[in-house]
Parts: sequence; C-alpha cells; structure tokens
Amino acid sequence: MHPFLHPPTLHDDQISLIPLEAGDFEVLFAQAADPLVWEQHPNPNRYKREEFTKFFAGAMDPEVASYKIILKETGEVIGSSRFYGYQADLSCVNIGYTFYGRAFWGKGYNPRAKALMLDYAFQHVNTVEFHVGACNIRSQIAMERLGAVKVGERLVAYVGELNSMNFLYQLQRSAS
Repeated sequence: MHPFLHPPTLHDDQISLIPLEAGDFEVLFAQAADPLVWEQHPNPNRYKREEFTKFFAGAMDPEVASYKIILKETGEVIGSSRFYGYQADLSCVNIGYTFYGRAFWGKGYNPRAKALMLDYAFQHVNTVEFHVGACNIRSQIAMERLGAVKVGERLVAYVGELNSMNFLYQLQRSAS
C-alpha cells in the first residue's frame, strides 16, 4: 500500500485538509457552482452539476487521495485538492485538481494547503508534479510562487473529459 492511498488529515492554525468522502458532494459543489471558479480551467463547464459530477467521481477513485479544505474558524468547506499519479519507481506524486470558492481567493489558503500537502509528500517522495491547464494563468502564477519549475507540456486526460494541453511543473525535495 502506498502512502497516498490513505493520507492523514493535515492542518495548520487556519485550515484543515480532511480526506474527502462521497457524502461531501453537495458541500463541495456549493463552492464549485460558480462559472468564474473554472473559467481558466481546461473544462470551464465544471460549475455545472453534470460536469462537476465527473470531477467528483475522479476524486473518489481509490487510487486518488482527495481532500476537502476546511476553514477552521468557521468549519466551512472552502475548496478541494488531491494527490494522484503516485509512481514509487520514480519517487513522484502529483498534487492538483485544486479549486477554491471565489470568496476564499487571495487570502493565502492555497499556499497554506500546498505547504501542508508538500510537507506530507516530501516525507515519501523526492518529486512532486503539478499539471496546470495551458490557459490557467492564475494557477501558473501560483506554481511560480511556490517555486515550482515548468519542465514541459503534455496532453492530460481528466476523468470523463477530453484531453487538454497542460504545463508540467515540478518541485524537488530539498537536500536539507
């Protein structure tokens, strides 16, 4: 069993990342049902229930470790992220499929969540990769702020969706 099948709850003083469960669909969809959340993503229609249902089904895949991100102060679900694509032989895992409700943009929650996930990931792998839609400027900027390096471009097939061009970013575990 690999370390990303059942990762622990992760938290800091402001947010908690709690493993996503099938019963979390509605509370997560409440944040996702906004066209502006998805306007730069490869599938800008994920705000629609039928499209978000596919996205959520991908989050429930047994080979994926998905989280709901909760604001500790209020208990509100503010977004989601996941580990996927673990490759033991390459000592690599992907982090992605991240989104937040617009009310939570620009408040520092994404860097906090990524820091928690990266801390956990680098206990188990040497490389973390991120697929970012070629048109998703917001996420590309977020990757650069994390210190991730763009190392290539590739077509990525999202669950139940057509292939789309993505930029591949990487972070390496520091030697310290």
